[in-house]
Amino acid sequence: MSPAAKTPGRLVASAKSWLSHGAVDRTAKILPWGAPSEVAKVSPVEASASFLAHLRAAWDHRFPNAPLATQEVVLTVPASFDEGARALTLQAAKDAGLKVRLVEEPQAAFYAWLDAHRDGLEGALGQTRLAVVVDVGGGTTDLTLIQVELRESGPRLTRVAVGEHLMLGGDNMDLTLAKSAETRLGKTLGAARFTQLVQQCRLAKERLLMPDAPENVKVTVLGSGSKLVGGAQSVTLTRDEVRELVLGGFFPEIGPDARPERRKGGIVEFGLPYVADAAITKHVAAFLARHEELARTAFGATDLRGTGPGGSLVPDAVLFNGGVFGSPLLQDRMRGVLSQWRGSDVAVLSSPHPDQAVAQGAVAYALARRGVGLRIGGGSARSYFLIVDADKSGTKRGVCILPRGAEEGEEVTLGDRQFSLRLGRPVRFHVVATTSDVHHIAAGELVEVDDGDRYKDLPPIAAVLEGDDTKPEIPVTLASALTEVGTLEVSCVASENRRWKLELQLRGGSEEQASAQRIGQLHPRFAEATERVKVVYGKPKGDDEVSHRDVKRLRAELEKILGPRESWQTPLLRELFGALLAGMKRRRRSEDHERVWFHLVGYTLRPGFGYPLDEWRIKQLV
Repeated sequence: MSPAAKTPGRLVASAKSWLSHGAVDRTAKILPWGAPSEVAKVSPVEASASFLAHLRAAWDHRFPNAPLATQEVVLTVPASFDEGARALTLQAAKDAGLKVRLVEEPQAAFYAWLDAHRDGLEGALGQTRLAVVVDVGGGTTDLTLIQVELRESGPRLTRVAVGEHLMLGGDNMDLTLAKSAETRLGKTLGAARFTQLVQQCRLAKERLLMPDAPENVKVTVLGSGSKLVGGAQSVTLTRDEVRELVLGGFFPEIGPDARPERRKGGIVEFGLPYVADAAITKHVAAFLARHEELARTAFGATDLRGTGPGGSLVPDAVLFNGGVFGSPLLQDRMRGVLSQWRGSDVAVLSSPHPDQAVAQGAVAYALARRGVGLRIGGGSARSYFLIVDADKSGTKRGVCILPRGAEEGEEVTLGDRQFSLRLGRPVRFHVVATTSDVHHIAAGELVEVDDGDRYKDLPPIAAVLEGDDTKPEIPVTLASALTEVGTLEVSCVASENRRWKLELQLRGGSEEQASAQRIGQLHPRFAEATERVKVVYGKPKGDDEVSHRDVKRLRAELEKILGPRESWQTPLLRELFGALLAGMKRRRRSEDHERVWFHLVGYTLRPGFGYPLDEWRIKQLV
C-alpha cells in the first residue's frame, strides 16, 4: 500500500487543477482540502512550488556544475489555463527559484509529433488541413485545433483554438469504477481503504482496456491493523463491464449535434468542480461546433471535404495525448466517432508514447524557439476585453484590448480610445476573456459581453497609480501585449511616454468576488449613501452647517439606505471607505465628526486584509 493510501487526509492531490479553480483563493492555505484542523495546510501555489523545488534539488544533485536555475526551463500548462492560472504557475516557479517559459500541453504534444517526423514532415502531414488534439489525462480534458497550410516553402502550423477547462479525465473513470466495486463489497469503506480501492481500480482498468486483456481482474482491498490480511476484501472486475462503463459512459457513440448536459453544479469531489456530463465525445462535439467558422477557414470556402452528414465541419486529422489514450481501444473509439461525424476516415497522427509526449514536446518547443525545427504560430488563444459602463438597457459591454491571434511581444495600443485615469486613489479594471471569438474582433472594438458561458471573468486588475500631476485625473490610452512567457500585460500610457504597468490581483480573489467587485454591481442606492457621507465630511456649501444630530445619525442613515450593516459585503465596505477617506481632512470639525469617522472607517476596512489594495488603504491612515 502506498503512503498516500495510508494517509489520505494528509495528501495534497491535483495541485495543478487547484491552480485553475477560480472559485477559491488559490494563494490561501486550503490543501489538503477537507483535512482536519490539526493538519498543516499549504496553498495550491505552495504545493506547485514544492514540486518544482524538489525537481530543482534533484537536478542540482545530478548536475552540480549546471544548476537548473541557470538553464532554459519550459513548463507545460493546459491550453485551457486562464490568465490567473498561468500567472500563478509562474509565481510557483519563481518561488522555487526558477525562471521559466510556458507552453500549452496540447501544443507540446504536437511539437513531439513534429520532432518525431522532422525528416519526412510533409509526407507525414499528407493532405491534412486541420488537426484536433484530444488530450485526456488523469484530471482534465484539453482540446486544441491546429491549422495546417501546405506551402512551397514548407508547412505552416497555426494554433487557432483552445477549449474550456474541463475537469474530466482518467481519475473520473477510476472513481466511477471504485464506487461500483464498493457497492458490491457491501459496505462503505473508510477514506484510506477507498483510496486504496481507487488505485486498484485504476490498475485493473488499464489492464482490461488493452487489446490482450484477460477476461477479468480481481481487485483486493487490504484490512487494517491486526487484520491486514484476514480483513482483506476482494471483488472481480470483468473486461466487458469495464469496457462498457468507460466506452459507454465516457466515450459514447453520439452524433455531431449532441451536447453535454448542463445540470446545475455538477459533481464536486474532494473540493474540485468536475463537469456535470462525463461524456468526453459530447465535449469534443461542442468544441468543434463552437469553432466551426475557424474550420471553414482552414478547409477553404469552397472545400467541403470536412463537411459531415449533418453539415458539420470536422478536422481531417487527430492527435491523441494523455495517459487515457494509452489504450488503443479508446483511440479507436474516439477516431471512429470523429470519422462518423466527418463522413470519411479521420487520420491519426500517431504518438507512440502519449503519456510522455508533453515532456518531449517541451524540449522540442525550446529548440524551435532557437530555430531548430518548425514552430507553431497562433499568438494569443483568447481575446481580452476591458469592462466599460453598461448601455442604457443594462447590457454589459467590453472593449477589446487584445484580440485573439495577437503575436507574442506584439503591443496593441488603443490609440482611438482614451480613458480617464485617477491618480493617487485605488482603481480597478475588470477584464473578461473568451476563446470563442470566431469572427476575430479587432482591438478597440466595443462588444456585448453578457454571455457568462462565453466570456470568463479574470481576476481584477487593481492598483494605486502615483503621479506628480496636480490634476486628480489624466487622459490615458491602454496598451496590451502577450508576453514572452505567455501571460497578458496591460499598461496605461499617458503623454510623454509616461507608463503604468498593471497586474492581476491574484491574492484573496475568487470568481464570485471578482464579479462582485464591479462598481456597477454595488447596492443600487450606493450613490445616495456616498452623498450622505459628503454632507457630513465634504466641503461645506455656503453658510449651511451640518448639525450634531446629522453627524451622530450618519451610521443609522447609511443603514437606512443600504440595509443593516451586517449585510454589507466587502466590495461595498471598501467603496464606502473610499468615500470616508476623501473626507479624512475634515474629520476634526468636531469630536462627533472624528468619533463617527473612525468608527465607520474601522468597520468598512475590516478585517484589514484579503481584498485588493487593502495594504494601501491601511497606509493612508498612518
